[in-house]
Amino acid sequence: MILRNQVEWALHCCVALSELPADQYVSTKALAEFHGVPKEYLSKALQALAQAGLVDTTLGPTGGYRLAKRPEDISFLDIVEAVEGPTQTFKCTEIRKNNPCLKKTAKFSPMCSIAKVMNRADEAWKRELRSMNLKILREELTDKLSDDQLQKGTDWLLSRR
Repeated sequence: MILRNQVEWALHCCVALSELPADQYVSTKALAEFHGVPKEYLSKALQALAQAGLVDTTLGPTGGYRLAKRPEDISFLDIVEAVEGPTQTFKCTEIRKNNPCLKKTAKFSPMCSIAKVMNRADEAWKRELRSMNLKILREELTDKLSDDQLQKGTDWLLSRR
């Protein structure tokens, strides 16, 4: 499965928003500039996050986006599904029933064996994304980046209103 660029952008934006004080908003323009991505396309990803209830948005000179939930309550799967939709990666069309060598009275199991494997793989992928949330990622970043580096990023975003 290939995810759209907006998934990567939304994940990075949510991480950046998780560093903000609770009462602060960051504009789409600042987030786009910070990440070096097109503002118009990023805006669509942020709107999808807002529609999913993951971010709050407000208008005006100090408007923009902030997290609508605590970082520990936003999983990577929440973000991916907000942007891509809650779709399955594999759709079985039951082509096994098209086999011209089978009798017309052939009995089939309720689910194709290939679909079973693909569904298990899809669930494993979702389970992994569900297990990672913004709080855990922030903790990993804290181990890799100094408090000063993290604060510089937050300050930069907040200065770009």
